[in-house]
Amino acid sequence: MAREKKNGKHINMYIEREILEQLDRYCEAVGQTKTTAIERILKSYLDEWEEEAKLVQD
Repeated sequence: MAREKKNGKHINMYIEREILEQLDRYCEAVGQTKTTAIERILKSYLDEWEEEAKLVQD
């Protein structure tokens, strides 16, 4: 049975080699793909940023 397609969009990025190597180590340690790891890292960071932005506005 095929996996359901993600509702997403392709992006390209050029990142520093040191950061990529760190990401590779992280992915290997936690057993995630780079896509999954980056999505989760960004989601966590952006959720936190939005919460902080709400506090500043209130």
